[in-house]
Amino acid sequence: MEMKFLAPLHRVALSLLTALTFTPLVSAQSSDGDNEKKSRGLGVAPADAFKLADGFAIELLHEVAAESEGSWVSLTVDPKGRLIACDQYGGLFRIDVSVDPVTVEPLAIEFQGAQGLLHAFGALYANVNLRGPTGGLWRLTDTNGDDQYDTKEQLVRMNAGSEHGPHAIILSADGERLIFCAGNNTDIPQNLARSRVPQVWDEDHLLGRMPDARGHNANRMAPGGFVISLNPDGSDLELIAVGFRNHYDLAINRRGDLFTFDADMEWDVGTPWYRPTRVNHVVSGVDFGWRNGTGKWPEYYADSFGTAVDIGPGSPTGIVFGYGAKFPAKYQNALFLCDWSYGNIYAVHLDADGSTYGGSFETFATAAPLPATDLVVHPGDGAMYLTVGGRKTQSGLYRIRYIGEESTEPADEPADDAATIAARELRRSLEGLHSEKSASAAAALANLGHPDRGIRSAARVALEHRPVADWASAALSLDHPHARITAVVALARTADGDYQSQAIDALTGIDWASRSQTERLDLLRAYALVFLRLGAPTPEQTAEILTQLDDRFPSADPVVNRELAQVLIYLSAPDSGNGSAVERTVALMKTAPSQEDQIHYAMALREAKSGWTDESRMAYFGAFVSMSEARGGMSFGGFLDNIRKVAIENLPDDPKLMDKLADVLAPPQAAASDTAQPTRPTVKAWTVDDLAVAVAADEHDYDYEQGKRVFAEAQCYKCHRMGLQGGILGPDLTAAGRRFTPRDLLVSTLEPSKEISDQYGATQFLTEDGQVVVGRVINMNANNLMVLTNMLDPSSLTTLNRDAIEEARPATTSMMPAGLLDTFTQEEIVQLMGYLRAGGRSDHPLYGGTVATN
Repeated sequence: MEMKFLAPLHRVALSLLTALTFTPLVSAQSSDGDNEKKSRGLGVAPADAFKLADGFAIELLHEVAAESEGSWVSLTVDPKGRLIACDQYGGLFRIDVSVDPVTVEPLAIEFQGAQGLLHAFGALYANVNLRGPTGGLWRLTDTNGDDQYDTKEQLVRMNAGSEHGPHAIILSADGERLIFCAGNNTDIPQNLARSRVPQVWDEDHLLGRMPDARGHNANRMAPGGFVISLNPDGSDLELIAVGFRNHYDLAINRRGDLFTFDADMEWDVGTPWYRPTRVNHVVSGVDFGWRNGTGKWPEYYADSFGTAVDIGPGSPTGIVFGYGAKFPAKYQNALFLCDWSYGNIYAVHLDADGSTYGGSFETFATAAPLPATDLVVHPGDGAMYLTVGGRKTQSGLYRIRYIGEESTEPADEPADDAATIAARELRRSLEGLHSEKSASAAAALANLGHPDRGIRSAARVALEHRPVADWASAALSLDHPHARITAVVALARTADGDYQSQAIDALTGIDWASRSQTERLDLLRAYALVFLRLGAPTPEQTAEILTQLDDRFPSADPVVNRELAQVLIYLSAPDSGNGSAVERTVALMKTAPSQEDQIHYAMALREAKSGWTDESRMAYFGAFVSMSEARGGMSFGGFLDNIRKVAIENLPDDPKLMDKLADVLAPPQAAASDTAQPTRPTVKAWTVDDLAVAVAADEHDYDYEQGKRVFAEAQCYKCHRMGLQGGILGPDLTAAGRRFTPRDLLVSTLEPSKEISDQYGATQFLTEDGQVVVGRVINMNANNLMVLTNMLDPSSLTTLNRDAIEEARPATTSMMPAGLLDTFTQEEIVQLMGYLRAGGRSDHPLYGGTVATN
């Protein structure tokens, strides 16, 4: 389990859509009726401090005694319907929730430091995350029938002690095996029986990587966190998937598919390698791409796998499907997620997407503080039980029930159509080849170009498990372009340099113009892997590749541009009439709408030796001035400094050049204050009535480029994503125009405090000495809360002691500042709203295109 700290962000406007993202409250109950002490904020959040989805109620069942019971981080249900909880640094506790008040007893067995629990096969399984010889998976049993565990045996030894250590244990879909997960500071156990993941992982960065700027895990390399299945006796360990950062829990849906909720690296916020917390469909044999520092793989890499649902910043802990809960059907089928740092429980609604999944999410429950650690659905009473705690914070146990009017009868999963069922069955049949490695590769070869990513991935992994000589010739001669690209990815990962020329020949024969975005990205990744693993191209091969790619850069696709830039910089593409690859990349860097794009290009160019002009060097180093005024996570500034330092070290030894660059090589000075007056003059204090008619007009002369420019100048990219660009601290706005009316969008922009989403809201604390503190709780340790109070100076935190808090209540003002558009003209605001309505797409009907609007 990892508790997080979110650091500086630039001029944060956390939510253009704060009013539009949460199903409002509801009902909350306390089991003891005495809320006076709790309402003053001295203990865990009282029941009446929660906001929940409509029709739900919550009870505080037990406030954990810190001195004797610790701080609880995991739950399981034993065969008698009792809960078992574990203290992060202490022992085990058994809770009878069938009585009022609940009873809590410490278990007699000497056992400490569990961060994952499961009762199965007549035993209690626990993953211990303490340093020393006790780290790893244990089995506790009651051998004499006295209702106490008296025997413990270590089944799997693992290094532990980091918050990125061994975590949850669950039952496999067939109920025959165990599955557990461990974070990226845990070594894969040495006694693996087999691996569904081809054990060929590497860092695989075409232009190299840089470690975390603050030194975090600097020497921790691939494969990162993992998932393993094994027999109940601890034998037959099978590696299922790798490449996670710090996934704390696992859950399996009724279709038998495995999911996890993986952590972000919050220090990366604002950089192109930041990956938000996300729900992953854990498919067989995949590397999900965690790498240290700048090295996190983008989700579109052909040798990795994407996300089912991106959540945003947070700290993932327990997850559970709502199966067996006496909830409405929608919530019975939801995947519930705990976010420790921001105090949210999310309900994720997964939808079939071919052989895999997509979906959406909502905030199901929230309070401040709410360091949620784990969830279970009780098979007896159909209620959901929630623990809060961790890192010695005040801990508690809650029960969530549904008291509304909807039916709570057991509900089936929504039925899949025939195409979805067929796709899932095909993926699973190919995944069977990951363990049955003697079977023919024919089925894998036949599906390397399948349009479904899950099927294509399963086919590639199946090939990688087989001797290259058995399939290389057939794979490289495939007619289907995407199949040939995928085959080269597999070949590069598993073959040796003898196949280099065949691999490059297979790729250069592919027609770029007729390929989709996915195929183009996969082609560029295939080239990168060939260069890295099979060998650099010869001058003749380089010329052929440049004929295929060079005049395609830059393209109209910003994501493809990122990958094209890396390949062409690696190849030292010269000036063939439109500037060298370096010059074109510098031009993109200067005009990039988001800081993430700027930083990506700065990183790609840092070690480029050829293709520079004095003017492009001036522009490159000059761009660090504007980038230094941006904000991000704790490592953000250090990353920029390190990139710039490497670029300076790679300058030629030319005194005249150094004289020319003297001004731009001076350390960039960031703006003196993020609260300085805007450079644009105030136009008007706009109201909704001023603009409502204008922004709703379909017949207006909408200009895509102008709308995009205003989106950037209004600094929307700092917090919001549009497509694959922008920040992640506010809602993703790509689909906003499909979900909300133009007036809704306008209201949320001009009047952000009219309705405040609990996902992005602040809390008002009143202390015993009369101090009023308003902000978001973003970190906790023991009895202290760290509150972010000024979104324009997010490095400034206020520390509050729980015992000094008289009262805590939701703040009535949004963290998104009002007046953000007061320096823009009516025409500019109309163009901005058009850009939002179009979801950032130039082919939207507002711009004369034909793309679907729903």
